[in-house]
Order: sequence, then C-alpha cells, then structure tokens
Amino acid sequence: MTGNDALLSVEDLDAGYDDLQVLFGVDLAVADGEYVAIVGPNGAGKSTVMKSVFGLTTLMGGRVTFGGDDITGLPPEQVITRGISYVPQNENIFPGLSVLENLEMGAYILDEVPEERLEAVFERFPVLRERQSQRAGSLSGGQQQMVAMGRALMLDPDLLLLDEPSAGLAPDLVDDMFDRIDGINDAGTAVLMVEQNAKEALRRCDRGYVLAQGRNRHVDEGSALLADEDVRRDFLGG
Repeated sequence: MTGNDALLSVEDLDAGYDDLQVLFGVDLAVADGEYVAIVGPNGAGKSTVMKSVFGLTTLMGGRVTFGGDDITGLPPEQVITRGISYVPQNENIFPGLSVLENLEMGAYILDEVPEERLEAVFERFPVLRERQSQRAGSLSGGQQQMVAMGRALMLDPDLLLLDEPSAGLAPDLVDDMFDRIDGINDAGTAVLMVEQNAKEALRRCDRGYVLAQGRNRHVDEGSALLADEDVRRDFLGG
C-alpha cells in the first residue's frame, strides 16, 4: 500500500520523548476500514508509534497524514476532531464517574451528546446499558475496557487506536475482547492496535507490522507473518 492509498500514513517517522529517540524511520499505513496490528518485543516502540499519531510524543522527523491531510505534530485535541479516537493502555476511564458519564465524556467536543451514538455503544456493549449508573471504577477489568472503547466510539471515528486492549484481562476474557474488536472493525471502523498477544492479533488482523528496537522489521498480511519461520522464531516464541 502506498501512502496515497491509505487512510493513515506514517512515513519515515523519528519520534520519542523529549531528548530520548525511540522510533527510527518507521513507516506504517492503514487503509479505510482495515485492521492493522503492531507487534514486537517490549521496548520496540509499538506504543510510541500510536502515541505519535495522536500527538503525544516529541516528533523529530517524518510525516503523519490522515485522510490526505498532514496532521504531523497536531495536539490530541485537534487530532480527535479529524476522526481518530485513542484508547490508552492505562488510566483509560474516569473511575469516579458513572459508566454513562464516562461515555458522555467521549463526546465532550460536541455541543450535546448524540443519543444515536450512545445507543450504538449500548447495543455493542449491552452490559454497559445495564450498569450505566454504576461507578466505572467498580467494574471488572473487562467491563472497564468496554467503557474505554465505548467512550472512544462516541464520536464514530474513522480510525480507532487501541493500545494493548487485552492487557490485564483474565485469560477467559481475552477472546471476548478480540471478538468485540472484530465487530467494531466489521462495522466499518479502521483499527490500529498494539498488542502483546501477538499470535492472536496476527490471526485476526488484515495486516501486521513487526517492530524491533524502534525500527520496521517485517510487514505482511497477518496470516503470512504467522507462517513466516523467521518471525515465529524471533518474535512469536516459535
């Protein structure tokens, strides 16, 4: 895929935090409606790619475009208005607010909460409708992750960024979380996901990127990466 064909295009990206450079010439693209996973060892720079798209890092070189517009270095409050929503790995809910209040916060840039979007979130995550008045911090880990994703969907984004969505979930909840992400993508939202469960992410995604030491190492269809002996040996544990 060329940058011209992509919904999101990251080209030759150098980025990090203050003076610490983490990414070195990273390239990445996501097509409209595509499901893309970024995998690799700890410290590879996976989350830094996602944070760079959302304006949360120090950019040192390269270019980020979305929908054909240059968004390089835009702050998060401007990126979100372009049609990108982001679910960080940690501190991704307001624990002292109710489930409903958390979801309404997802539409904070609008004059009023769109009822049809709230209804769409409740249809996707029925347990949130049942618990909408409950304090979000009292929910299980899996339900809190649903709140975080539901809030990110309140603006009906074209691209959903997910940072380690299965982290901290009980093993029996991981498949359910991946199924829900599949459903979001099947409904037309492009997904860019960083995920520690590399094998499961590559099984489900359209394309995958393998990063190591802040650089691109492999890119291919998820199934092809799973079948690649070098990738399996070096990054997937055989």
